[in-house]
Amino acid sequence: MMKHILAVLLVLVLAVPAMAQNGPLRLTITDGVIEPITFAAPNFEAENAQAQQVASDLSRLVVQDLAGTGLFREVPATAFISQVSSFAQPVAFADWRAINAQALIVGAVAVNGQQLTVKFRLYDVFSGQELGDGLQFAGTVAGWRRMGHKVADAVYSRITGEGGYFDSRVVFVSESGPKDNRLKRLAIMDFDGANLQFLTDSSAIVLAPRFSPNGDRVLYTSFESGFPRINVLNVANVGRQQLQTAPGEMAFSPRFSRDGRQVIYSLSNGGNTDIYRTDLSSGQNVRLTSAPSIETAPSFSPDGSQIVFESDRSGTQQLYIMGANGGEPRRISFGDGRYGTPVWSPRGDLVAFTKQNAGRFHIGVMRTDGSEERLLTSSFLDEGPSWSPNGRVIMFSRETQGVAGSSTMYSVDISGRNLKAVPVQGGASDPSWGPLQP
Repeated sequence: MMKHILAVLLVLVLAVPAMAQNGPLRLTITDGVIEPITFAAPNFEAENAQAQQVASDLSRLVVQDLAGTGLFREVPATAFISQVSSFAQPVAFADWRAINAQALIVGAVAVNGQQLTVKFRLYDVFSGQELGDGLQFAGTVAGWRRMGHKVADAVYSRITGEGGYFDSRVVFVSESGPKDNRLKRLAIMDFDGANLQFLTDSSAIVLAPRFSPNGDRVLYTSFESGFPRINVLNVANVGRQQLQTAPGEMAFSPRFSRDGRQVIYSLSNGGNTDIYRTDLSSGQNVRLTSAPSIETAPSFSPDGSQIVFESDRSGTQQLYIMGANGGEPRRISFGDGRYGTPVWSPRGDLVAFTKQNAGRFHIGVMRTDGSEERLLTSSFLDEGPSWSPNGRVIMFSRETQGVAGSSTMYSVDISGRNLKAVPVQGGASDPSWGPLQP
């Protein structure tokens, strides 16, 4: 038990931020110990009257994004000694040090018709230095949320050294109706639940949507014909095409290759289920596994050279890795219970998975050689992990016992901290976290 506690402590914590007087503020996210970075974000300056409401809303969104990570903590405005009335005014660093603000975010917003301009600066309060050069983003008033997410991503990246994930979207299955007559349709939203749009109607069951690498298309499984078929949907115009299969074949669990030109998936024919790859332009199919067992849920490595998948070839549901062109797989999961739905991290160092053991479901991660397995969650039913663009956060489905089969989505940091529900109305499952938007 003591060894387990020590291991968890090493994984959960964050490294101490460097606050040297002669060095920049930096939060290194590794295996150390610390509290979140404290930051102050006065309301961004409205450079004209039309910008006042947008400036206030955008400032709050930046704070929500950063504080929502669990890595940052806002110093409330009621504690401020200084006020920032102009983007160009000098910073009174002593006043911000006095309230223990380690970072200061200063911004300005201008509106010209429907055009929006946002600029900001980030300061290390204790060293009295600006972190990087000031940035400016341009867009539309209607897209003010994206501008806020972009500012938050830039702040996050400059302090942690990692890529951000706020200016991204999630495609998922929206659910409604009773458990014995559940209606499902594809939906897309911002990572924080805003700007919800439906991509399909509820006339047919849809499962397992998966974003393309650049976010322009979505793969999903549809039962429109009565058998599972794989569709490719264009997000911009909701046009779609279907992967061709022979009569009696069932295709499911699709994912894009890293260049978006191919699809890997499971194909069931004559009671046998194997993994196939299809070229989207030519329609050419390649069979990658050939075994009497069930092989499914394939996921490419970031460099496209390997595939992780689940198989019951050993007698129980476990995880395996093989080359992108097939070949003899190697097993990587050896703990108690059953493993499924593996997904390779964008960083390439970890595989996320669903684990069922002793009547509980878990979302976990392990190294690609199967070492250092860590379970991040535990509940009646957790499943279907999906990585944030920077590989820091995992989103998944959770079904709560005794709530008529109601499913919602949660996210958790790969340290196991900051578990929280994703704000979305109604039932929701099968999230796929897309890339940063261009």
